[in-house]
Amino acid sequence: MENRAAETLSYKVLVVNEDLGKSTAVGRICEAIRKELIKRDIEVIEAVSAKDARAVILSESGLCAILVDWGMIQRSEVFTSFRKRNKDVPVFLTWDRDEHESVPLDVMAAVTEIVFLLEDTPAFIAGRIEAASRRFVKEIAPPMFRDLVRFNNVHEYSWHTPGHTGGVAFLKTAVGKSFLEYFGENLFRSDLSISVGDLGSLLDHTGSIGESERYISRVFGSDRSYSVTNGSSTSNRIIYMASITAGDIAFCDRNCHKSVEQAMAMTGAVPTYLVPLRNYLGIIGPIPPFRLTPKALKQLIKDSPLTKSANSQQALHATVTNSTYDGVCYDARRVVELLDQSVDRIHFDEAWYGYARFNNMYEGRYGMYGDANDYPENAPTVFTTHSTHKLLAALSQASYIHVRDGRSPIEHARFNESFMMHSSTSPLYTIIASNEVAAAMMDEAGEFLTAESIREAVDFRQLVMRYNQEFSQKGTWFFSTWNPDIVKDKKGKKYNFADAPPELLTEDPNCWVMHPGEAWHGYSDLEEGYALLDPIKVSVVCPGVNRDGSMAETGIPAMLLVAYLGARGIVNEKTTDFTVLFLFSIGVTKGKSGTLLNAMIDFKTDYDNNTPVHDILPELVQENPEYDGMGLRDLSDKIFAHMKESRQTHIQSAAFSTLPDPDMIPQTAYQELVHNNVEQVPISQLANRTLATSIVPYPPGIPLMMPGENAGAADGPLIGYLQALQNFDKSFPGFGHDTHGVENIDGEYYVYVLKQKEVAK
Repeated sequence: MENRAAETLSYKVLVVNEDLGKSTAVGRICEAIRKELIKRDIEVIEAVSAKDARAVILSESGLCAILVDWGMIQRSEVFTSFRKRNKDVPVFLTWDRDEHESVPLDVMAAVTEIVFLLEDTPAFIAGRIEAASRRFVKEIAPPMFRDLVRFNNVHEYSWHTPGHTGGVAFLKTAVGKSFLEYFGENLFRSDLSISVGDLGSLLDHTGSIGESERYISRVFGSDRSYSVTNGSSTSNRIIYMASITAGDIAFCDRNCHKSVEQAMAMTGAVPTYLVPLRNYLGIIGPIPPFRLTPKALKQLIKDSPLTKSANSQQALHATVTNSTYDGVCYDARRVVELLDQSVDRIHFDEAWYGYARFNNMYEGRYGMYGDANDYPENAPTVFTTHSTHKLLAALSQASYIHVRDGRSPIEHARFNESFMMHSSTSPLYTIIASNEVAAAMMDEAGEFLTAESIREAVDFRQLVMRYNQEFSQKGTWFFSTWNPDIVKDKKGKKYNFADAPPELLTEDPNCWVMHPGEAWHGYSDLEEGYALLDPIKVSVVCPGVNRDGSMAETGIPAMLLVAYLGARGIVNEKTTDFTVLFLFSIGVTKGKSGTLLNAMIDFKTDYDNNTPVHDILPELVQENPEYDGMGLRDLSDKIFAHMKESRQTHIQSAAFSTLPDPDMIPQTAYQELVHNNVEQVPISQLANRTLATSIVPYPPGIPLMMPGENAGAADGPLIGYLQALQNFDKSFPGFGHDTHGVENIDGEYYVYVLKQKEVAK
């Protein structure tokens, strides 16, 4: 590993000293050390001021060591900044003999070595720095990645799969060679067969792969963790297949990912749905506490027509989405406490929330909260799933399952049967390695990385709200962000959100708690502290909806802003009628968010000037000539007027607040689909029919109807919402909705329903 690391990593050492480049004794010694390090193939980065040093520390993640003068530390935050960024990189502190009594104990404990510049030789000091740097590089790799690189260095002759044998096969054709050269040789050399025993087995959890999963478990605070190579969709299905089977009752967040619906179809579970709140913007909130009490859950089971023939009237499993797509995070301790008397296993789908453990902002608000050793044995068993690739740093399809055993545990041997059922016998090793590296990054610098994301999101939010205030004072409009209007510090002093001290917003979770009765979030029936808005999930709000849910006189549909941004190469995460979601992940930079803000300002300018649509959205006009000759404001007003007249937003709220009547469990409906006992009908003929597949409009990306549920009356909210979407799509081509389970045929929505049984004559 060390030799290979020397080929793939450039060794960089930061030297921080005010005498660098000066003709002083210290300056000459620093220059001699620099030359010695260069001889040893180590790049030296110099900083003569604390400001310069801090800039290097924040921008350069590849430092292998730092040599810093004690005087600089005394007068700056250089050392603190560095240790926030990396707790393990070797730090060499330079000082004079007569300074040692002034160095605090915490600094002494955090440095690697003390260097006396005027007493030790430059060659000796450089040698110590080199040795520490190489040890650091050797030890920084987590176990599976370390062994994968080591195996790659062997350059073996392979007689096993995959057939490209380390990429060699690609060299035999022109297209293959270009493919290999594009991705690089290391990708293919690390694409190995399960036959390679040196690395262990993902299915048996042995060798360095098993060691990797134990490492991930330690980092994320679980009793055990599993590395999954086909996304959290597979992780959710693994948990269901291990926890419940046909006829078992499961409580399920209606705000669930489609993989949970698929898991219920596969297992034959009997679903009883937990309905979350919605607000005036259509943003999905939490399941209120009163719906999770033992009394409420017993009544839920009693009222369901599907539970009468269940194996038991006691639910075995509960799934809660945390955080929601829009960043609503639960007090996980409180959720466990509420569900404790009603279910033995709780499953938090935290696909978009893998970073929560590493910042105090989210303390107690994730499934693996606290220390695993302190978790009571008689509490429910808890599962969490993370899409590692979504908001951590891993390859697509990388996912974790974390398990904390309580009562009714599923021991590893039984759980692994489900894991193997859903896992490939030929996993991509680079996905496994990226899963591990994602954990290692958070282990190394999780607090720094999450704090940086939160700070970027807060800066963006405050800038938007300041512009909103400035434009409002001028009697005109601007976008806003969905967050509190007023925040309070610990002494009770109140601030407008835009003017609050950034440190308050980045460090005090209370600023983001959805306190009962506050108008900004629009959710009722919340306990104090029950829900919190994740700062890094930023919903930009377009004008058009009042806080009482009524439509304003004028408004700007969010889809128009999204089209405008898309033409500039800016792609958001999610769009509702009047909100646009942006994720401030650990990969976001100031330049990236600054470009977004500039584009929003330009949109306002083009809207106010009614700039011709063909000038700013030429591809839209080319494909849909009916927009030619319209200005941006003209188009916005026309779309808004349609939304207002059709009451589309209001109907959406009613539709998602209505639970359809279930005719059968999802598995039965799926069996009918497999046997082709289904037909495709237009929504004009959907009344009182049983759905064969789920209907999931995007936005908001949660099920409107599940397989086996009844569509209800023709004039009901469910069919009414689909009709509203269909009419909108016909009226505004190029702005059509993405609705899973619906096929748009010549402007008409068609869905699959079960065939109706013929009545015998």
